[in-house]
Amino acid sequence: MTDLTEMSTNSGHAQEPQSAQHQGVDGRVVALAVIVAVSAAAAFVVARSLLGRRAPDPTSTRIQSLIDEANQLLRSLDEQKRD
Repeated sequence: MTDLTEMSTNSGHAQEPQSAQHQGVDGRVVALAVIVAVSAAAAFVVARSLLGRRAPDPTSTRIQSLIDEANQLLRSLDEQKRD
């Protein structure tokens, strides 16, 4: 009986360092997850800023000017219909 009591007492003490060890591991996992999340967010911001700084394409500029001209012509046609 004494052996069983000592075993149960020893098993209780053996679990305490493991739970403290698990808390340390859990803290490291959380810290690592935060570092990964911050790094991913920073990479996303850098990628977005680099993609937004491209020089305007001459073709895109010409297409936009044609669209603006077409819109202006449509407005003038609408005004002529109203008169």
